[in-house]
Amino acid sequence: MESNREFSYVYFAGGLFDHKDLLGNAAMAESIYRVSNGRFRCALPQNFENRKFSPKKIRDEDITNLLQCDLAIFNYDGTELDSGTVVEFMFAKFADIPSLILRTDFRGGGDCAGMEEKLPWNLMTSFYPRTRVLTANSAQLYKKAFCEHMMEDGTSYSSSMSGVAAASKMIDALSEKIVQNLEELSHSDSTMPKEYRNAVYEWISIMPGLEAGSRARIKMALERKIGKNLL
Repeated sequence: MESNREFSYVYFAGGLFDHKDLLGNAAMAESIYRVSNGRFRCALPQNFENRKFSPKKIRDEDITNLLQCDLAIFNYDGTELDSGTVVEFMFAKFADIPSLILRTDFRGGGDCAGMEEKLPWNLMTSFYPRTRVLTANSAQLYKKAFCEHMMEDGTSYSSSMSGVAAASKMIDALSEKIVQNLEELSHSDSTMPKEYRNAVYEWISIMPGLEAGSRARIKMALERKIGKNLL
């Protein structure tokens, strides 16, 4: 499943507080890797966070990993957006990281009703450059995949009625759209003036009160991003 093309690290932000979040995040990350033939490799906070650390150290590790990544996905599901995900999205925008906002929740919300762009979340977390939005109705996608799978020959309870195979098909269908958006974002032009890059990344590593080790990692990430023409 490896590709000879240069791969990109993608920060995958979203809820990670219950088994559904954890399983969904892991399944989506694996599907993105598979669908992109290894082109996009997701960094999942649930995999590198250490709950034995202090809350600040956990936060610092999330921020540092985000700023080290080439692109980012922000899961905007839920009737209320996960506050940590919104904070991470704003850090990504300060750092000019190409970002994909993903919402698979069919429920509406926010304060954009009646506007030209009816985004189902608060308008203050909308309309930022170098950002794409992908919305999908996961309930419809699941039902479509479930019906198709039930019509296949040789299905059994474990492979069809439980819905696991249908859920996998649903995730792969979403991943195809996600990969397409990530590919386009990876070729997007930076909005940050070149003369600001060093100052912005230095400040964004100091502002949260990160330790010296994290600041050094972010400095190295800036150099790598410049070398990859991401900034």
